[in-house]
Amino acid sequence: MLLIEGGRVIDPKSRRDETGSLLLSDGKVKEFLPGDPPKGFAGEVIHAGGKWVVPGLIDMHVHLREPGYEWKEDIRSGTAAAAGGGFTSVACMANTKPVNDHPEITRHILEKARRDGAANVFPVAAVTLGLEGKEMVNFSELAEAGAVAFSDDGKPVASPLLMRRALEYARPFGFLILVHPEDHDLAEGGSAHEGWTAQKLGIPGIPAVAEEVAIARDILLARQTGGRLHLQHISTRMGVDLLRMAKRAGLNVTGETAPQYFTLTDAALEGYDTNAKMNPPLRDEDDRMAILEGIQDGTIDAVACDHAPHEEYVKRCEFVAAANGIIGLQSSLALTLALLAGGKVAPARVVDLLSAAPARILSLKGKGSLAPGADADVTVIDPDREWTFGPEEILSKSRNSPFLGWKFRGRAVATICGGSVRHSTLPGVSSHA
Repeated sequence: MLLIEGGRVIDPKSRRDETGSLLLSDGKVKEFLPGDPPKGFAGEVIHAGGKWVVPGLIDMHVHLREPGYEWKEDIRSGTAAAAGGGFTSVACMANTKPVNDHPEITRHILEKARRDGAANVFPVAAVTLGLEGKEMVNFSELAEAGAVAFSDDGKPVASPLLMRRALEYARPFGFLILVHPEDHDLAEGGSAHEGWTAQKLGIPGIPAVAEEVAIARDILLARQTGGRLHLQHISTRMGVDLLRMAKRAGLNVTGETAPQYFTLTDAALEGYDTNAKMNPPLRDEDDRMAILEGIQDGTIDAVACDHAPHEEYVKRCEFVAAANGIIGLQSSLALTLALLAGGKVAPARVVDLLSAAPARILSLKGKGSLAPGADADVTVIDPDREWTFGPEEILSKSRNSPFLGWKFRGRAVATICGGSVRHSTLPGVSSHA
């Protein structure tokens, strides 16, 4: 048994926000004990006074790169980075080699995660074979093998007819389709947000409308089919507005953004910093403010970091030739906690964005809650801990982050998965992983 005593227990699903102790036993949450901690407890104790005790964080958009690109990241290193950042669960995308488009690949990922993982791994399978946008995968077989959702992330499903058929097929089973909203024709050849910064630097631009046209199309297809649709990494004002309209219309549509889109703008590209190159690209200040508004008013459901590790040589090159993407698992929580400044959001909203909402969207039974009987996945957060995100902190195999050297306030100090401590910086608390 493990007792986490004296912390501020924040559980949005149970609407709990009070000081007390949490008892974990046999891989489950046993009970919440309000007030002073019990005396004479014989098991392991984590002293959490002055800290938050929250449902284990879940990132629903991560690239673990295994199988096929293990030099960038693998399941062992990626989940170590997840645990180091406070995440007890991650959903990994299908753009591996081979692509996760057959049940044996899904089962392989799950087996490697069981053997090597420091966090739970939930595979997201492809929508189309080979991510080629031509032929649908067998949704039922992949779901039976363990896929929790379907996405061609990294590529849009270009054919509206195929996307319609996918949503129609998935609807009776309740399968969720996650989409990378991008019109390839409009984005063709671009490497940065189409705006003043790209023009000044001589970088070919990607217009915001390339994302927005795709969002609008897929929302309309969700309306036509009744299918479950999730919009990934929303980065523009109109993208937020379209999601807001879909929700007002009662459609089964959810959406996420990433910390970089409410923290940075395309001004970060000054000096041709390829660590700030990603897809969708960093947008302008008006878009950034719209993302913040979408978080504040509940339009945006979740924050997911789109962890995309790359080796140095594909980043240290000409900007246009550089690979897209950044690592994010160890900086995501701190960047999201920064939303607390000035009362932009409440602590419970931060926890919902990073835990309860991803569990709800992905239908992860037992996750995202601290109610009795829930899985014993818990993150202990010190909201006042000041630290610097330096290279020595990174547990990923890759270092491609625009946030290196940033000073943060707030971090996970203990990550508990299935009742076992997988990462800790608390004195006297050792990791079991």
